[in-house]
Amino acid sequence: MQMRNGPVLLMVSLVCCLVSTSAIAKVIHKERSLYQTILVNQEHKLLCLKFSVRREQRNQTCIDRRDPKRMVFAYTRMMLATLLFNENPKRILIVGLGGGTLPLALNQMYPDSTIDVVEIDPAVVSVARSHFNFSPTDKVTTHTLDARVFTKRLKLSLTDESRYNLILLDAFNGEYIPEHLLTQEYFQETAALLAPGGIVAANTFAISKLYHHESVTFESVFGPLLNFTSPETGNRVMIAAPGRRLDPMSEQVRQQAQRLAPQLQPYDVDIQSFPEQLSTNRDWDTEAKILTDSYNPANLLRRQKR
Repeated sequence: MQMRNGPVLLMVSLVCCLVSTSAIAKVIHKERSLYQTILVNQEHKLLCLKFSVRREQRNQTCIDRRDPKRMVFAYTRMMLATLLFNENPKRILIVGLGGGTLPLALNQMYPDSTIDVVEIDPAVVSVARSHFNFSPTDKVTTHTLDARVFTKRLKLSLTDESRYNLILLDAFNGEYIPEHLLTQEYFQETAALLAPGGIVAANTFAISKLYHHESVTFESVFGPLLNFTSPETGNRVMIAAPGRRLDPMSEQVRQQAQRLAPQLQPYDVDIQSFPEQLSTNRDWDTEAKILTDSYNPANLLRRQKR
């Protein structure tokens, strides 16, 4: 895995993006929020949401205007591998909205399930609604808060009925995952929200100076993880279930993939190929330092040569 020791600039160049920016892309919306510059670009058949911080622009969401259900980015498809281990999640938490691809798909698949979406930037929520068909319903609620604040407040009133069967961590800004959402303390707070048997997944990078630190930090809280990478993308998805070891090659998982296949076909998700791509191999330095609120990703990023 030599590439994982490459510079952070290489890592950043691969975030979330399978679609290159067209030279003739048309900016149809531009807005400066408290956190970033938000752009909506029309690129041929694609409509893309981008976040711009400093000099860089990163695709966060793209929809195919001719086939709106199709998931354009591999990482969104990869996040749905969690459904192999949780057949019918009744309560779902999604941290990070983007254009709303994941909550829209999960609401369509599980219309009776409750979905909470946490997004810090109200401008992102507004753009998702105006340009990407996202719309809160009586089953889909958007919370415009920092995820740490949301989690801490919810813990104060937590009951068995309010815990989540599925938690998807997908918070990115124009540079990377916000540092306070990538620490052991935050993962511990998140773990407290899971129902017994619940599944958690985190979208991050496959090529990163933080790869080893992220892996040991996630594993220190949630236990043995499944590592999902794909040649289609520089993203990776970590999946775990506290208190149990997930077996992607079990007959139960294969049967679940077969049941899900027709339901996921409109989203271009080849769920039956996922079990063989989910790795239990701990291909990271298990002695790497755990990321905490006092030792966080920024400490590592600042040491990179620009």
